[in-house]
Amino acid sequence: MAGEIPDGLAIEKVWAVEAKYGPDAAERRPAVRSEHLSRIADLRATGVIVEAGAYTDMSGSLVLLRAASEEEALSLVRADIYFRSGVWTDVRVRAFGRVARLDELAAD
Repeated sequence: MAGEIPDGLAIEKVWAVEAKYGPDAAERRPAVRSEHLSRIADLRATGVIVEAGAYTDMSGSLVLLRAASEEEALSLVRADIYFRSGVWTDVRVRAFGRVARLDELAAD
């Protein structure tokens, strides 16, 4: 609808990844955390990751990322050391409409 999105704003399609921690994630995580965080930082610096973090109750993580498809988003997550080492045992990927300023999109 015309006028539905205010001037200067856009809805950017990104992927929301909810990654569930395995029951022994607290034991597995320390050995691979540095590699995981470095990769997250690198992907964020290149604009692939919009935001990432873990729930403080150790139930899982949330990652917002840019990818051409759900399959590509899933592939990025499955390549992470947390998934490969069993810290993350299940992932769910869903399309997400991120509210962004147009100047943010141009900078990304």
